[in-house]
Amino acid sequence: MIAAGCAVASFGTFFSMPWRLLPFPIAVGMLAHAVRWAVISVAGGSAPAGALVACTLVGILTTPVADRRHLPFAALAFSAVVSLMPGFFLFNAATGLVELLSIGPSAPPALLTGIVASGTTAFLIVMAMTFGLILPRMLYERFLPSV
Repeated sequence: MIAAGCAVASFGTFFSMPWRLLPFPIAVGMLAHAVRWAVISVAGGSAPAGALVACTLVGILTTPVADRRHLPFAALAFSAVVSLMPGFFLFNAATGLVELLSIGPSAPPALLTGIVASGTTAFLIVMAMTFGLILPRMLYERFLPSV
């Protein structure tokens, strides 16, 4: 979890977030990573399911804070979860595509299924992150409009 906090601090700084605001997304990001880990390791969920639950939690926690303090939602929420991006699966798919290009038509079917599996997993994680962050925000704006 400490590594997650360092990643959030790095991304928050990269997004030019004032340092005084960093403790909140760091804490939320560390909690999100712990929840993601629990969904995958303890509950036996998939990587997309872990990302969905973690990002939904982040959306729920950051939306009212961003609204009340007039802060950019993206800076708070996305910096807390940007390190959940599926780099491992994207690199696996890219590596497989390069290998497929070098082997050509005689590539084994296992290579193709590996590329599709990694690419699909990456896509599902990104979609889960998107819906997890945006849905709480949209529901908050719909049912609890700002005054």
